[in-house]
Amino acid sequence: MIDIDSNNTKKKRILNYFIQGARDIIEEKGIENVTIRNVAKKAGYHNATIYNYFDNLKQLIFFASLDFLSEYTQAMPEYISKAKDEVEHFILMWECFCYYTFENPGIYYAIFADKVGDDLEKLMKKYFEIFPEKLGSPPEYLVTMLLDPDLSRRASLASAPLIEKNLISKEKAEEVNSMITYIYYGMLTLTINKRVNYDKEDAVAKITDLIRTIISNAINK
Repeated sequence: MIDIDSNNTKKKRILNYFIQGARDIIEEKGIENVTIRNVAKKAGYHNATIYNYFDNLKQLIFFASLDFLSEYTQAMPEYISKAKDEVEHFILMWECFCYYTFENPGIYYAIFADKVGDDLEKLMKKYFEIFPEKLGSPPEYLVTMLLDPDLSRRASLASAPLIEKNLISKEKAEEVNSMITYIYYGMLTLTINKRVNYDKEDAVAKITDLIRTIISNAINK
């Protein structure tokens, strides 16, 4: 597990070199081409030095992926601010998430679907503890969701206002969340495996339309 004091400027700087090196490789050649050797060379350090900061390559890729995720976390508050009610708020939260997902599907697969083998919640919190500026300044009610790598829990937090306003029952919300997460994972996996050829706009539009239909059918009449 990564154990770096956020006040240790030197270690934080070197850690950032490795993260930036991995990010550069992802942008230039794709996430599948990130290796310990390539990142070390990019950062200007020996291969072995990386293991003073990361337990394995998966952790390094996870941290580099979170560097991309910060663009989403900082965009979310403004994206959902145009919602007129709780239902639209829920839909826009998913739409924003999908927008950034299908802009960089490999990144979101690495964070939310790939097997890293560590406590991802602790890793994600550690990342934003070391680099709090990457989180931005979201409203307090969004922070818990944005710091959770478990998509099921994120979905539950997103639907909580619908339950509180008695727009949907807790049981129905669980069904809705399951359907949406399955649709999301399905589209993400098909995209990663090149089984579909949708561009970002098409993928986002298709999922958002399905979410609107699902939530419309579930809302208490």
